[in-house]
Amino acid sequence: MKNIAIIMGGYSSEVQISLLSGNVVYNNLDKMRYNRYRIHILIEGWFYCDENDQLSAVDKNDFSIQVDGKKVKFDAVFNAIHGTPGEDGLMQAYFALLEIPQSSCGYYQAALTFNKRDLLSVLKPYGIKAANSYYLNKGDEINTAEIVKSVGLPCFVKPNKSGSSFGISKVKLQDELEQAIEKAYQEDDEIIIESFLDGTEVSVGVIKYNDVVTVLPITEIVSENEFFDYEAKYLGKSQEITPARISAEMTAKIQKIAKRIYEILKMEGFSRSEFIIVNDEPHLLELNTVPGMTTESLLPQQAEKAGISLSQLFSNSIEMALNK
Repeated sequence: MKNIAIIMGGYSSEVQISLLSGNVVYNNLDKMRYNRYRIHILIEGWFYCDENDQLSAVDKNDFSIQVDGKKVKFDAVFNAIHGTPGEDGLMQAYFALLEIPQSSCGYYQAALTFNKRDLLSVLKPYGIKAANSYYLNKGDEINTAEIVKSVGLPCFVKPNKSGSSFGISKVKLQDELEQAIEKAYQEDDEIIIESFLDGTEVSVGVIKYNDVVTVLPITEIVSENEFFDYEAKYLGKSQEITPARISAEMTAKIQKIAKRIYEILKMEGFSRSEFIIVNDEPHLLELNTVPGMTTESLLPQQAEKAGISLSQLFSNSIEMALNK
C-alpha cells in the first residue's frame, strides 16, 4: 500500500481550521488502499502525529519520519494546509524539489492565486470581471479621500494574502477606513480595498475527477452577518444552499467561467472560486486552491450533491497526484 502524508496546520490564523480539515481527510481516506499519516506543519516545528496524538519530529531533509524505529518515506502528500506555507506555493515547491507528488496545484499557481491582486490582474485580459480595487502596502501613506473616490462606500478592506475572512472589514464610513486598514495589516503587509458589489454571492468548486476537469454544483451563500465572514463560514451564521437558487442560464455561465479560470491557470487538484452576481454578470472575488475540507466546508458539500463521497473525493485526489 502507498504511504500518504496528510499535511495540516500551517503558519497563519487558519491553523485550527486546517487541523480540522486534515483530520477529516485522515478519517475518510480509504485505509484499505493507503497507509495514512498525519503531519502537523506548525511554526513550532514539523511533526508526525500518531494515533495517540503523540508528536515526533519530521526529517525535513527528505520529508521522512520514524515509526517504531523504522524510517517511513511517502509516496504522495495530501495538502490540507490553508494559508501559508500550504496554499502560497512554499510546500508545493519543497515537494517538487523532493519529487514527491502532492494533491494541490503547482507552486506557481499556488503563489499566484494566493495573491488576490496578482490573480485578478492576470485574469482581467481574459474578460473575467471583478470589483474596482485600490492597493496599499505597509508604510504607504493612507489617503482616505482618495480611497473613497476610487472604490466608493461601502467597501471591503482585505489582507491581500489570507483566508477564512481573517482581517476583512466592511467599511461604510470614511472615518472607519484607517481602523480597518490596521486590522488587515495584522494578517498581511499588503492590502486590497474593493468596491462593494451588491448581488448574490456564490461559490463553485472545480476539480480533476478521473482525469476530467469537473465543475461541481454551485452553492449560494446567504450570510446573517454583513458578509461571509469567519462566523458565517464556521459558526453557522449563514445559509449555504446547494444547488444555488439561480437560473439554469446563470448556472451554466458561472460554471463555464469557473472551468475557464481553472484551465487558463493550468490548475491541478482542487479549486473553489467565489463570485458575486451583479446585473447578471458574475464578478470574481477570489480563488482558493486548498479549500476547507471540514464537514461544514463548501467543496465537500458540493461534491456530495454531485454524488461524490468524501472517501471518493480524497482517494481521487491522491490518484491524480500519483498519476501526474
